[in-house]
Amino acid sequence: MWPDGSVHLTEEQWHPLARAHEDRVRPLIEGRLDRRSRGEANAVEDFLFDYYPYSPGKLATWHPGLGVVLHGTSARAYLARTGYRAEGDAVTADLAWLEPRRARLDLARRILSGTASRPPMTGCFALHEWAMVYGLDQEQVRHAYLPLRLTPEEITDTVDEWGLRCTHIDAYRFFTEQASPLNALRPTRETQPELDQPGCLHAAMDLYKYAFWFSPLLPSDLVMDCFALAAQAREIDMRASPYDVAPFGLESIRIETAEGRREYGEAQRTLIDGAAPLRERLGMALEVLDRSTSARE
Repeated sequence: MWPDGSVHLTEEQWHPLARAHEDRVRPLIEGRLDRRSRGEANAVEDFLFDYYPYSPGKLATWHPGLGVVLHGTSARAYLARTGYRAEGDAVTADLAWLEPRRARLDLARRILSGTASRPPMTGCFALHEWAMVYGLDQEQVRHAYLPLRLTPEEITDTVDEWGLRCTHIDAYRFFTEQASPLNALRPTRETQPELDQPGCLHAAMDLYKYAFWFSPLLPSDLVMDCFALAAQAREIDMRASPYDVAPFGLESIRIETAEGRREYGEAQRTLIDGAAPLRERLGMALEVLDRSTSARE
């Protein structure tokens, strides 16, 4: 580490890091790229790429993060990417890139700190996916190519029996017209910092969003750790849904049964425990960005 706190890496040092990142990402994006070339879809694995505006190519690109200076001729290729600047003959992430994104940084920090400050709400049983098909026939649902494993009547009965307690705007906004009034809350984008809580699958998935928002200033290993957690959350999400996920090699969590609700509770607790340290780590990284930007003013 240099006196200014920066870390300088030679090509011999950073090339293996970049290759290791590519090796980690490749198995996670190959299926997506192959399906896209054939016009096929996977509602579980494709979600993170369809819903979040971060492409497989961006995910596969290694970024060392703020404060790391890359040396060597090959490092100059980073200058063609946004968020980098020359540092003498070397290249480093450019903190000035963050200036027009300060409002987004403040929002992410507010949501992360607010979520961490609240107790997790359990007992929702991921019924948000059920609320998205509530009152609809097979041909009307979002994933029409994916068969429902229950009849519309069974879906309605389950939702009516257990109720809807969704706290996340990006789940609630997809509820059907019939389901929306049944929810105990009315989440909005403005109230998200006050409503997001650790028991929510979508709040866990969104750690990935808040991480890639600030790439390349955040290191790729943090973004990938958040991606892995988001993938875990999405799998639980779809397994607990009323869709038939057997074609994807997954076993449904039948939350319409007592055994299924217990199984979901265990999966939810595992996700909560995995998200907590990652949420803290991400929050600390964003705090560093905030302090570093403020120091420039």
